[in-house]
Amino acid sequence: MTDAQGAASGHPDGSRLEAAEWAAALSRGLPGGIGISRLRVYDWEASDGLRGGSPHLHTASTEGYVVLGGHGAVETLSSQGLQRTTLEPEAVVWFTPGTVHRLINADGALDILTLMSNAGLPEAGDAVLTFPLEVLRDPARYREHATLLAHGDQETMAAAARARRDLALEGFAELRDRAADDFDGALRDLYTAAAALVAPRVAFWEQIVATGPGAGLDATARQLSSLAAGDPGQLGLSGIRSVRPDGAERWGMCGHLTVWNAGAH
Repeated sequence: MTDAQGAASGHPDGSRLEAAEWAAALSRGLPGGIGISRLRVYDWEASDGLRGGSPHLHTASTEGYVVLGGHGAVETLSSQGLQRTTLEPEAVVWFTPGTVHRLINADGALDILTLMSNAGLPEAGDAVLTFPLEVLRDPARYREHATLLAHGDQETMAAAARARRDLALEGFAELRDRAADDFDGALRDLYTAAAALVAPRVAFWEQIVATGPGAGLDATARQLSSLAAGDPGQLGLSGIRSVRPDGAERWGMCGHLTVWNAGAH
């Protein structure tokens, strides 16, 4: 850093910033504390004749879709009822925590850029699959059915991901049937079971939010205070960062996932 950069950063003596400060500034992640991934939605036909992924909900994070290609729909069950929203190129849709969502791949080519709030949380177990209620209420059984092997040949991994999808669809069908007669009770039981499943992880989640999205909000608040006083604040910590996909495609809940880790170095 030059002396001019040091002065611009709010250090009147022009001293160099420690490397750790630069790393912290560049490790706040993408704007707004979001996580991104590319999702090529599964093209597996289900018992109802529709092709697509596993219905599930997020307990703390909002999810958004930017449709890159292909055509389909997302079927949702939320406080707004049962809905189906068309997905086509350039469409942007999003939904809040608690919204059960099922992606439907109408033409076999549905390709989506997903945007998740609270980067790091979804990867830490924020999602809950809509397995039948008796499975959701048994943490051991839930983990058994929800967890895929870390490695395996393509045929084995595909069979496991498809079996998980089919069990989630079975529970989703039961949920929709019950909601037709007892909407509030169906959602209440689902949400109660989901909350019990994730409760042991919340302390860890709080750390993720505090050091990721929360740290970004705190940094913005400090910067605004500095600017209000005519101080450049953290402008001297400016920089650019670039990341590549985090390994090969993964077997996700709804399709083949390409993930970018935009968090800490």
